[in-house]
Amino acid sequence: MLDLAEHGNGRYIPLKDIAERQGISKKYLEIIVKDMVSGGLITGTGGRGGGYRLCRDPAEYTIGEILEQVEGTLAPVACLEQGAAPCPRADRCPTLPLWAEFYQLTRGFFHGKRLSDLFLP
Repeated sequence: MLDLAEHGNGRYIPLKDIAERQGISKKYLEIIVKDMVSGGLITGTGGRGGGYRLCRDPAEYTIGEILEQVEGTLAPVACLEQGAAPCPRADRCPTLPLWAEFYQLTRGFFHGKRLSDLFLP
């Protein structure tokens, strides 16, 4: 995502170019971009001049949404995941407040940072 933000300028960037710059295999990137396309973070096109580009301005992406699209929930325990069934132990779980606070901190941190915040000066 950062490579697309820094080098894209609205153009489609071939995966091979990103792979070379980032030192990541093209095969691995193909897996990642599939999730990002299905999540609406990037768009792709094939053929000559094809590749991938951001769907929005880098300042409109939070790091949290990118992480959650690629990695899944940021919740540290299953009972805090969005849509999780109520935990029958929640009222007597001594660690739940700790995990809930940790989740709020990490979620707030990653959703408070923008892709554009990562550009090197």
